[in-house]
Amino acid sequence: MNGVKPNVTAEEIERIVRNDRGMQAENISVMEGGNLSTVFSFKAEEREYVIRFSAMEDDFQTESYIANLLASQGVPFPRVLGLGLHKAYSYCISERVTGHNLADLQAEQRAALLPELVQVITGMNGLKLDSSSSGYGFLNKEGHGIYASWEEFIRSFYGQEQQEGFWENWHELFTSSCLEKDVFDECYARLLAYSKYNAPHRHFVHNDCHEWNILTDGRRITGIIDSNSIYGDFMIDVASMHAMIPGVDMAQVFRRHYEELGKPIADFAERLTGAHYFKGLDAMRFYAKMGWDHAYTETRDRLLSIPCNI
Repeated sequence: MNGVKPNVTAEEIERIVRNDRGMQAENISVMEGGNLSTVFSFKAEEREYVIRFSAMEDDFQTESYIANLLASQGVPFPRVLGLGLHKAYSYCISERVTGHNLADLQAEQRAALLPELVQVITGMNGLKLDSSSSGYGFLNKEGHGIYASWEEFIRSFYGQEQQEGFWENWHELFTSSCLEKDVFDECYARLLAYSKYNAPHRHFVHNDCHEWNILTDGRRITGIIDSNSIYGDFMIDVASMHAMIPGVDMAQVFRRHYEELGKPIADFAERLTGAHYFKGLDAMRFYAKMGWDHAYTETRDRLLSIPCNI
């Protein structure tokens, strides 16, 4: 892996878009990117697009599979239109979804979008998966989960031996940050205890389903972006939305919705608890790494306050 964030000029982007899509890129501007990616928006033939460059080889192959899976079944996720290599970097050209973050709206404006939001998320979690696909956890470019079981995935995800990437040597946070080992170990034990309720369920899970990754024009939900997709229990996405609309218990909203569909959620409380621990542990170590002590403390206290009946 090349660890240098891509440095690409507007002239290079014009050439890539012309060669890949046969279009003239205009109004090229830098957008916020990730740790190892550089992102630009551009306009071509009166439509808006995004092009991303990554220092990781084949970084966008899996996203292409995910984008096509979602878009083909009516989920408002930006389609991937082109993939390739430029110098030492991979690139991805995709549609640009109109709208702004749901997080930008006031609570009452978000609440007005709740019925459509529930429909969109339920549709995403209910995707018809390829009958040949298998596995749990993160997807590979062929659409298979990398792990044979849910427990194998979470043990690997929170394992100490992370060889590369964002979580390499993350256990050092126990001595270099606010991350408390005794608290983490307690929450991890609870996660493992409750994981037996999540383990039988295999759905498409966005895995970063929060208000900054849902776009709206203020009247409707226009798109979902930045999936960190896994195969697992859809209750993980429900748990991720717990603070999406102030004053609204999102989990109960989804519980009632599934009951109205004639598909009541079995083991609801236990699966929700397991999902909260799965997402909360990851949030704790992320906040610790970023130095966001206040967010860490809030998440820690929320997890420890969940009644543990196992």
